[in-house]
Amino acid sequence: MAKKGSRTKKNVDGLLKSRIYKLREEHRDCCGQKIKTYLNDEYGIELSLKTIYKILGEKYKLRSEWKKNRVRGAVPEAYRPRKVIQMDSVDFGAVFAFTAVDIFSKEVAVRLYPALTSFEDAHFLRASMKGRFHYTQLLQTDGGPEFKDQFKRIVFRYTNRFRISRPYRKNEQSYIESFNRSLRKECLGWGKFTPGDLPNLKREVDEYLDYYHTKRVHLSLDMRTPNDSLKEHQVSDI
Repeated sequence: MAKKGSRTKKNVDGLLKSRIYKLREEHRDCCGQKIKTYLNDEYGIELSLKTIYKILGEKYKLRSEWKKNRVRGAVPEAYRPRKVIQMDSVDFGAVFAFTAVDIFSKEVAVRLYPALTSFEDAHFLRASMKGRFHYTQLLQTDGGPEFKDQFKRIVFRYTNRFRISRPYRKNEQSYIESFNRSLRKECLGWGKFTPGDLPNLKREVDEYLDYYHTKRVHLSLDMRTPNDSLKEHQVSDI
């Protein structure tokens, strides 16, 4: 008959812990699901999410889990790259980031400007379309003044349909809002900047965009990068 008693808990190897912490820091405080993928890809180690989060909890203060039953607003749907693009702007004091995301492939465009007007946004629209997206079936923004006047004069050169999300329904812009949070958390932070900071900030953004498209995996892309998604759908101009 087996002896009764408490089982001795297995200790997690210190080297494994250091690798998990290193992956989290290298990939800009990424979640446990992504660490699980990177751990397997880089070290050939399979580890449960529960164990990963337990190890992370020893060193970091982690956010509570997303509420599964939270009501979400209607969002556009896309089944191929470059069918639906959302645009927005982010306030960094006297510097503004104009951002765009393809909701299917998660590829993004970002440009920094010293002002927030429809002139800058029209410039961003032209630059992001010529430099990355080229054309889209649906372009969506919020109702901000920067998306009027000059912007509206040229928007239909690059899209079949222009949609303004409904007021006070931020979930309709959920994809771009999610990227804007990543841009703050993983790149520019929550500080305020001046136009004199633009050269350094632009270098930081360029480096981040390279990392974002080539190394940063996404849960919604089955732990692949945006460039992986584009290649799968035979979008060659990336």
